[in-house]
Amino acid sequence: VQLQASGGGLVQAGGSLTLSCAASGRTFDRSAVGWFRQAPEKEREFVSAISWSGGSTGYANSVEGRFTISRVTAKNTVYLQMTSLKPEDTAVYYCAVAKYISTTYYSTASMYDLWGQGTQVTVSS
Repeated sequence: VQLQASGGGLVQAGGSLTLSCAASGRTFDRSAVGWFRQAPEKEREFVSAISWSGGSTGYANSVEGRFTISRVTAKNTVYLQMTSLKPEDTAVYYCAVAKYISTTYYSTASMYDLWGQGTQVTVSS
């Protein structure tokens, strides 16, 4: 069972990237999926999450209006579309699957038990 996060890269401020989180060996169609990020010398922080149905989504204040999370159950993949990127968005981005089957999503890292390896996003000024 693995989560594969991809899509990171180097982009100029104001640019866009779309991250993907794909699960192999396990489906997460009954669990929430979240994105978190960690910048150098900073704590891991919540970015966005989506419920298993896709009907509920949540965003950190810092990305609200710029990032959009979505999921395609048939592809067992969750996406994070990031626009109007800022240098402060620079971090390693991780996707994670929630511990419990639920109709909601979670913004707390401790509620997730399966993590991907992370993908680096670097935004230059």
